Amino acid sequence: MNTFTIRPAEPADVSHIYDMIVELAVFEKLEHLVVATEALLHEGLFGDKPSAEAIVGVEDGEVVCFALFFHNFSTFLTKKGLYLEDLYVKQAHRGKGYGRQMLMALARIAVERECGRFEWSVLDWNENAIRFYEGMGADVMPDWRICRVTGDALTALAAEH
Repeated sequence: MNTFTIRPAEPADVSHIYDMIVELAVFEKLEHLVVATEALLHEGLFGDKPSAEAIVGVEDGEVVCFALFFHNFSTFLTKKGLYLEDLYVKQAHRGKGYGRQMLMALARIAVERECGRFEWSVLDWNENAIRFYEGMGADVMPDWRICRVTGDALTALAAEH
């Protein structure tokens, strides 16, 4: 019988998380967008001013999944929220309930920290994930679209007068 535990990520987990980020990008057909490095990930999670946090799922001593998250803020609720940036379970470990357990752990963190919301995004073509999330009680918001400005467009927008 496998033992599965969830714990806060530690600096020693960075290489495992990074490898899964690359696997996730390949799965989402977005590997061409990955500019992350282990050093940048370490800085983002454990540097002087961390930007995010992570939890990892460990099966029999092996890190097999991760969730990376941070706080946002709802002006309507005037409360912080918990935003899940990425959740990934290695292919060989899917179907064991680990994704559900990771989401439950994040929900507990959100409740403990008195967050008004727990949110994340899902690609519109990922029907399996959408069904999974809806089965856990999540509302997939059909009227909302993510807006993003990056790279040269971000620099240009910042330079406008």
